[in-house]
Amino acid sequence: MKEMKDLKKKRKIDEAGSSNLDSKEEELRLLMEPLAKPVLVNLLSKLGSKDPAIAEEIETIAYADSVHRRIFVRDLSLNTTSKSLRNAFKEYGEIEEGKVVFDKHIRKSCRYGYILYKDVKSAKKALCEPSKLIDGRLTLCMLASDEVTRKISDTTQRKLFVGNLSPQVTNGTLYSYFKGHGDIEECSVAYERHKDSNASRGFGFVTYKTAEAAGKALVDLHNKTLEGRHINVQYANPYKGKGGQSSAPPKAALPVPPRYVEGYPREGGGGQSSVPPTAALPVPPGYTYPQTAAPPYPYPQTAPPSYPYPQTAAPYAASHYPSLRPGPSTSRTYGYGQNPYPPNYYQNQ
Repeated sequence: MKEMKDLKKKRKIDEAGSSNLDSKEEELRLLMEPLAKPVLVNLLSKLGSKDPAIAEEIETIAYADSVHRRIFVRDLSLNTTSKSLRNAFKEYGEIEEGKVVFDKHIRKSCRYGYILYKDVKSAKKALCEPSKLIDGRLTLCMLASDEVTRKISDTTQRKLFVGNLSPQVTNGTLYSYFKGHGDIEECSVAYERHKDSNASRGFGFVTYKTAEAAGKALVDLHNKTLEGRHINVQYANPYKGKGGQSSAPPKAALPVPPRYVEGYPREGGGGQSSVPPTAALPVPPGYTYPQTAAPPYPYPQTAPPSYPYPQTAAPYAASHYPSLRPGPSTSRTYGYGQNPYPPNYYQNQ
Protein backbone atom coordinates (compact mmCIF):
# COMPACT_ATOMS: atom_id res chain seq x y z
CA MET A 1 0.00 0.00 0.00
CA LYS A 2 2.79 2.36 0.83
CA GLU A 3 4.44 1.74 -2.55
CA MET A 4 1.20 2.52 -4.35
CA LYS A 5 0.86 5.79 -2.45
CA ASP A 6 4.44 6.78 -3.31
CA LEU A 7 3.85 5.99 -7.00
CA LYS A 8 0.69 8.10 -7.11
CA LYS A 9 2.47 10.92 -5.34
CA LYS A 10 5.37 10.79 -7.84
CA ARG A 11 2.94 10.80 -10.77
CA LYS A 12 1.24 13.90 -9.43
CA ILE A 13 4.60 15.65 -9.10
CA ASP A 14 5.55 14.73 -12.71
CA GLU A 15 2.22 15.97 -14.04
CA ALA A 16 2.61 19.20 -12.14
CA GLY A 17 6.13 19.66 -13.52
CA SER A 18 5.00 18.96 -17.07
CA SER A 19 2.17 21.41 -16.78
CA ASN A 20 4.58 24.00 -15.46
CA LEU A 21 6.89 23.46 -18.47
CA ASP A 22 3.99 23.75 -20.90
CA SER A 23 2.80 26.93 -19.29
CA LYS A 24 6.32 28.38 -19.38
CA GLU A 25 6.71 27.55 -23.08
CA GLU A 26 3.34 29.06 -23.85
CA GLU A 27 4.27 32.16 -21.89
CA LEU A 28 7.51 32.57 -23.86
CA ARG A 29 5.67 32.02 -27.14
CA LEU A 30 3.20 34.77 -26.30
CA LEU A 31 6.08 37.09 -25.47
CA MET A 32 7.93 36.44 -28.75
CA GLU A 33 5.00 36.55 -31.17
CA PRO A 34 4.84 40.38 -31.39
CA LEU A 35 8.62 40.69 -31.81
CA ALA A 36 9.99 41.65 -35.21
CA LYS A 37 12.10 39.22 -37.22
CA PRO A 38 15.43 41.13 -36.79
CA VAL A 39 14.93 41.10 -33.00
CA LEU A 40 14.34 37.34 -32.96
CA VAL A 41 17.34 36.70 -35.22
CA ASN A 42 19.57 38.74 -32.93
CA LEU A 43 18.23 36.95 -29.84
CA LEU A 44 18.71 33.44 -31.24
CA SER A 45 22.18 34.32 -32.51
CA LYS A 46 23.28 35.38 -29.03
CA LEU A 47 21.76 32.28 -27.41
CA GLY A 48 23.31 29.98 -30.02
CA SER A 49 26.76 31.47 -29.58
CA LYS A 50 26.57 30.80 -25.82
CA ASP A 51 24.95 27.36 -25.89
CA PRO A 52 26.20 24.73 -28.44
CA ALA A 53 22.97 22.72 -28.03
CA ILE A 54 20.88 25.69 -29.17
CA ALA A 55 23.25 26.32 -32.09
CA GLU A 56 22.95 22.69 -33.19
CA GLU A 57 19.16 22.86 -33.00
CA ILE A 58 19.11 26.02 -35.13
CA GLU A 59 21.35 24.42 -37.78
CA THR A 60 19.21 21.27 -37.89
CA ILE A 61 16.03 23.25 -38.50
CA ALA A 62 17.69 25.54 -41.06
CA TYR A 63 19.22 22.70 -43.09
CA ALA A 64 15.97 20.73 -43.10
CA ASP A 65 14.12 23.56 -44.87
CA SER A 66 15.07 23.90 -48.55
CA VAL A 67 13.96 27.54 -48.61
CA HIS A 68 17.38 28.69 -47.42
CA ARG A 69 19.25 26.36 -49.77
CA ARG A 70 17.43 26.99 -53.06
CA ILE A 71 18.78 29.67 -55.43
CA PHE A 72 16.87 31.26 -58.29
CA VAL A 73 18.99 32.09 -61.39
CA ARG A 74 17.58 34.40 -64.07
CA ASP A 75 18.68 35.90 -67.42
CA LEU A 76 20.02 32.58 -68.67
CA SER A 77 21.06 32.04 -72.26
CA LEU A 78 18.74 30.02 -74.47
CA ASN A 79 21.64 27.60 -74.93
CA THR A 80 22.09 26.97 -71.20
CA THR A 81 21.13 23.45 -70.11
CA SER A 82 20.58 21.99 -66.65
CA LYS A 83 24.02 20.39 -66.81
CA SER A 84 25.85 23.61 -67.70
CA LEU A 85 23.91 25.43 -64.97
CA ARG A 86 25.03 22.91 -62.36
CA ASN A 87 28.63 23.10 -63.59
CA ALA A 88 28.59 26.87 -63.10
CA PHE A 89 27.55 26.58 -59.43
CA LYS A 90 29.25 23.39 -58.27
CA GLU A 91 32.37 25.26 -57.12
CA TYR A 92 30.48 26.63 -54.09
CA GLY A 93 29.41 23.27 -52.67
CA GLU A 94 27.60 20.00 -53.25
CA ILE A 95 24.44 20.41 -55.32
CA GLU A 96 21.35 18.36 -54.53
CA GLU A 97 19.38 19.49 -57.59
CA GLY A 98 19.87 21.93 -60.47
CA LYS A 99 17.65 22.50 -63.48
CA VAL A 100 16.66 25.00 -66.16
CA VAL A 101 12.92 25.58 -66.54
CA PHE A 102 11.59 24.84 -70.04
CA ASP A 103 8.20 25.63 -71.51
CA LYS A 104 6.49 22.34 -72.29
CA HIS A 105 4.41 23.78 -75.13
CA ILE A 106 7.16 25.25 -77.30
CA ARG A 107 10.04 23.25 -75.76
CA LYS A 108 12.07 26.38 -75.24
CA SER A 109 13.98 27.65 -72.23
CA CYS A 110 12.20 30.18 -70.02
CA ARG A 111 15.65 31.68 -69.32
CA TYR A 112 15.66 30.94 -65.60
CA GLY A 113 16.41 27.98 -63.36
CA TYR A 114 17.05 26.74 -59.81
CA ILE A 115 20.01 25.42 -57.84
CA LEU A 116 19.39 23.48 -54.59
CA TYR A 117 22.44 22.99 -52.37
CA LYS A 118 22.74 20.37 -49.64
CA ASP A 119 23.65 22.93 -46.97
CA VAL A 120 23.00 26.59 -46.29
CA LYS A 121 26.69 27.55 -46.23
CA SER A 122 27.14 26.62 -49.90
CA ALA A 123 24.12 28.69 -50.87
CA LYS A 124 25.50 31.69 -48.99
CA LYS A 125 28.84 31.36 -50.81
CA ALA A 126 27.05 31.37 -54.16
CA LEU A 127 25.03 34.44 -53.20
CA CYS A 128 28.24 36.33 -52.39
CA GLU A 129 28.72 36.52 -56.18
CA PRO A 130 25.20 37.26 -57.46
CA SER A 131 26.34 38.01 -61.02
CA LYS A 132 27.92 35.15 -62.94
CA LEU A 133 28.83 34.67 -66.61
CA ILE A 134 27.19 31.48 -67.90
CA ASP A 135 27.44 30.46 -71.56
CA GLY A 136 28.49 33.98 -72.54
CA ARG A 137 25.60 35.71 -70.76
CA LEU A 138 25.66 37.64 -67.48
CA THR A 139 23.13 36.09 -65.09
CA LEU A 140 21.76 37.10 -61.69
CA CYS A 141 21.00 34.79 -58.76
CA MET A 142 19.03 35.29 -55.53
CA LEU A 143 17.28 33.25 -52.86
CA ALA A 144 14.25 31.49 -54.32
CA SER A 145 12.26 32.38 -51.19
CA ASP A 146 12.17 36.05 -52.13
CA GLU A 147 8.75 37.40 -53.05
CA VAL A 148 10.10 38.97 -56.23
CA THR A 149 11.47 35.61 -57.36
CA ARG A 150 8.17 33.84 -56.87
CA LYS A 151 6.32 36.58 -58.70
CA ILE A 152 8.72 36.53 -61.67
CA SER A 153 8.67 32.76 -62.07
CA ASP A 154 4.88 32.65 -61.79
CA THR A 155 4.11 35.57 -64.11
CA THR A 156 6.60 34.42 -66.75
CA GLN A 157 4.46 31.37 -67.47
CA ARG A 158 1.17 33.29 -67.61
CA LYS A 159 1.91 36.64 -69.31
CA LEU A 160 1.98 36.93 -73.13
CA PHE A 161 3.33 39.71 -75.31
CA VAL A 162 1.25 40.44 -78.43
CA GLY A 163 3.01 42.46 -81.14
CA ASN A 164 2.22 43.89 -84.59
CA LEU A 165 -1.26 44.98 -83.53
CA SER A 166 -3.41 47.06 -85.84
CA PRO A 167 -4.27 50.62 -84.68
CA GLN A 168 -7.93 49.54 -84.63
CA VAL A 169 -7.32 46.89 -81.92
CA THR A 170 -8.59 48.02 -78.51
CA ASN A 171 -8.50 46.42 -75.07
CA GLY A 172 -11.92 44.90 -75.70
CA THR A 173 -10.91 43.53 -79.09
CA LEU A 174 -7.78 41.93 -77.65
CA TYR A 175 -9.72 40.45 -74.74
CA SER A 176 -12.38 38.95 -77.00
CA TYR A 177 -9.75 37.42 -79.26
CA PHE A 178 -7.83 35.69 -76.44
CA LYS A 179 -10.59 34.79 -73.96
CA GLY A 180 -11.43 31.54 -75.75
CA HIS A 181 -8.27 29.87 -74.43
CA GLY A 182 -8.85 30.42 -70.70
CA ASP A 183 -9.68 32.88 -67.94
CA ILE A 184 -7.84 36.19 -68.37
CA GLU A 185 -6.48 38.04 -65.37
CA GLU A 186 -5.37 41.20 -67.20
CA CYS A 187 -5.48 42.43 -70.80
CA SER A 188 -4.27 45.78 -72.16
CA VAL A 189 -3.06 47.54 -75.31
CA ALA A 190 -0.14 49.96 -74.96
CA TYR A 191 -0.91 53.56 -75.94
CA GLU A 192 1.22 56.67 -76.39
CA ARG A 193 1.67 58.73 -73.23
CA HIS A 194 1.60 62.12 -74.94
CA LYS A 195 -1.26 64.38 -73.91
CA ASP A 196 -2.12 65.28 -77.50
CA SER A 197 -1.98 61.69 -78.78
CA ASN A 198 -3.80 58.53 -77.82
CA ALA A 199 -2.52 56.30 -80.62
CA SER A 200 -1.77 52.63 -80.13
CA ARG A 201 1.90 51.66 -79.88
CA GLY A 202 1.26 48.45 -81.80
CA PHE A 203 1.57 45.93 -78.97
CA GLY A 204 -0.19 44.71 -75.84
CA PHE A 205 -0.15 42.14 -73.03
CA VAL A 206 -2.46 39.31 -72.02
CA THR A 207 -2.08 37.63 -68.61
CA TYR A 208 -3.96 34.39 -68.03
CA LYS A 209 -4.85 32.94 -64.65
CA THR A 210 -3.08 29.66 -65.43
CA ALA A 211 0.13 28.78 -67.25
CA GLU A 212 -1.68 26.07 -69.23
CA ALA A 213 -4.06 28.59 -70.79
CA ALA A 214 -1.19 30.92 -71.71
CA GLY A 215 0.75 28.08 -73.35
CA LYS A 216 -2.27 26.98 -75.38
CA ALA A 217 -2.92 30.54 -76.58
CA LEU A 218 0.73 30.94 -77.54
CA VAL A 219 0.66 27.84 -79.74
CA ASP A 220 -2.74 28.49 -81.32
CA LEU A 221 -2.70 32.26 -81.91
CA HIS A 222 0.89 33.04 -82.90
CA ASN A 223 1.06 34.46 -86.45
CA LYS A 224 -2.74 34.44 -86.74
CA THR A 225 -4.65 37.36 -88.30
CA LEU A 226 -6.28 40.03 -86.12
CA GLU A 227 -7.81 43.10 -87.79
CA GLY A 228 -5.88 42.44 -90.99
CA ARG A 229 -2.45 41.85 -89.40
CA HIS A 230 -0.47 38.74 -88.49
CA ILE A 231 0.11 39.12 -84.76
CA ASN A 232 3.29 38.07 -82.96
CA VAL A 233 2.58 36.16 -79.72
CA GLN A 234 5.35 35.21 -77.29
CA TYR A 235 6.05 35.10 -73.59
CA ALA A 236 6.55 38.57 -72.11
CA ASN A 237 10.01 39.43 -70.85
CA PRO A 238 9.63 40.17 -67.10
CA TYR A 239 12.93 42.12 -66.91
CA LYS A 240 12.05 44.98 -69.25
CA GLY A 241 9.81 46.80 -66.77
CA LYS A 242 6.30 48.00 -67.50
CA GLY A 243 7.03 48.73 -71.13
CA GLY A 244 7.91 45.14 -71.86
CA GLN A 245 8.87 44.26 -75.39
CA SER A 246 8.08 46.55 -78.25
CA SER A 247 7.12 45.57 -81.79
CA ALA A 248 7.36 49.12 -83.08
CA PRO A 249 9.83 49.44 -85.96
CA PRO A 250 12.89 51.62 -85.40
CA LYS A 251 12.84 55.16 -86.69
CA ALA A 252 14.32 55.76 -90.13
CA ALA A 253 17.99 56.58 -89.96
CA LEU A 254 18.85 60.04 -91.25
CA PRO A 255 21.92 60.45 -93.48
CA VAL A 256 24.91 61.54 -91.45
CA PRO A 257 27.89 63.29 -93.07
CA PRO A 258 31.22 61.51 -92.64
CA ARG A 259 33.02 62.54 -89.47
CA TYR A 260 36.41 61.04 -90.22
CA VAL A 261 38.89 61.27 -93.06
CA GLU A 262 40.20 58.16 -94.78
CA GLY A 263 43.42 56.88 -93.28
CA TYR A 264 43.24 58.73 -89.97
CA PRO A 265 42.33 57.11 -86.65
CA ARG A 266 38.95 57.91 -85.18
CA GLU A 267 38.51 59.55 -81.82
CA GLY A 268 38.65 57.12 -78.94
CA GLY A 269 40.69 54.54 -80.85
CA GLY A 270 37.86 53.41 -83.11
CA GLY A 271 40.15 52.40 -85.97
CA GLN A 272 40.28 54.01 -89.40
CA SER A 273 37.34 55.34 -91.32
CA SER A 274 36.18 53.62 -94.49
CA VAL A 275 34.29 56.71 -95.65
CA PRO A 276 36.08 58.59 -98.48
CA PRO A 277 37.03 62.19 -97.73
CA THR A 278 34.76 64.92 -99.04
CA ALA A 279 37.74 66.85 -100.43
CA ALA A 280 41.22 65.53 -101.16
CA LEU A 281 43.28 68.20 -99.46
CA PRO A 282 47.06 67.80 -99.38
CA VAL A 283 48.39 67.37 -95.89
CA PRO A 284 51.90 68.74 -95.28
CA PRO A 285 54.35 66.18 -93.94
CA GLY A 286 54.78 66.17 -90.20
CA TYR A 287 51.23 67.29 -89.44
CA THR A 288 48.96 65.11 -87.34
CA TYR A 289 45.22 64.75 -87.60
CA PRO A 290 43.26 66.63 -86.46
CA GLN A 291 45.67 69.47 -87.19
CA THR A 292 46.33 71.73 -84.26
CA ALA A 293 46.46 75.49 -84.62
CA ALA A 294 49.64 77.49 -84.28
CA PRO A 295 50.39 78.97 -80.86
CA PRO A 296 47.66 81.58 -80.34
CA TYR A 297 48.41 85.28 -80.39
CA PRO A 298 46.42 87.73 -78.29
CA TYR A 299 43.64 89.54 -80.04
CA PRO A 300 44.02 92.08 -81.53
CA GLN A 301 47.36 90.72 -82.73
CA THR A 302 50.42 92.77 -81.92
CA ALA A 303 53.59 92.99 -83.93
CA PRO A 304 56.58 90.82 -82.96
CA PRO A 305 58.66 92.40 -80.17
CA SER A 306 61.73 92.98 -82.44
CA TYR A 307 59.87 95.62 -84.45
CA PRO A 308 58.58 98.63 -82.53
CA TYR A 309 55.20 100.01 -83.42
CA PRO A 310 54.80 102.11 -85.56
CA GLN A 311 57.37 100.40 -87.75
CA THR A 312 60.20 102.48 -89.21
CA ALA A 313 61.40 102.32 -92.79
CA ALA A 314 64.07 99.94 -93.97
CA PRO A 315 67.69 101.27 -94.13
CA TYR A 316 67.78 101.24 -97.97
CA ALA A 317 64.70 103.41 -98.23
CA ALA A 318 66.01 105.81 -95.58
CA SER A 319 69.28 106.41 -97.52
CA HIS A 320 67.44 107.45 -100.70
CA TYR A 321 64.52 109.25 -99.16
CA PRO A 322 65.56 111.57 -96.33
CA SER A 323 61.98 112.04 -95.30
CA LEU A 324 61.82 108.37 -94.41
CA ARG A 325 64.81 108.36 -92.02
CA PRO A 326 64.21 106.76 -88.61
CA GLY A 327 62.48 109.06 -86.22
CA PRO A 328 59.06 110.40 -85.52
CA SER A 329 56.86 110.53 -88.56
CA THR A 330 56.05 114.01 -89.88
CA SER A 331 53.85 112.91 -92.74
CA ARG A 332 50.30 114.09 -92.95
CA THR A 333 47.28 112.06 -93.84
CA TYR A 334 45.15 113.44 -96.65
CA GLY A 335 41.60 112.52 -97.46
CA TYR A 336 40.35 111.26 -100.77
CA GLY A 337 41.19 113.76 -103.56
CA GLN A 338 43.19 116.07 -101.23
CA ASN A 339 46.74 114.97 -102.19
CA PRO A 340 48.77 118.18 -103.00
CA TYR A 341 50.93 116.38 -105.56
CA PRO A 342 49.81 115.75 -109.14
CA PRO A 343 48.78 112.16 -110.02
CA ASN A 344 52.02 111.24 -111.88
CA TYR A 345 54.37 113.15 -109.59
CA TYR A 346 56.30 110.12 -108.24
CA GLN A 347 56.60 108.46 -111.65
CA ASN A 348 58.32 111.52 -113.15
CA GLN A 349 60.93 111.89 -110.38
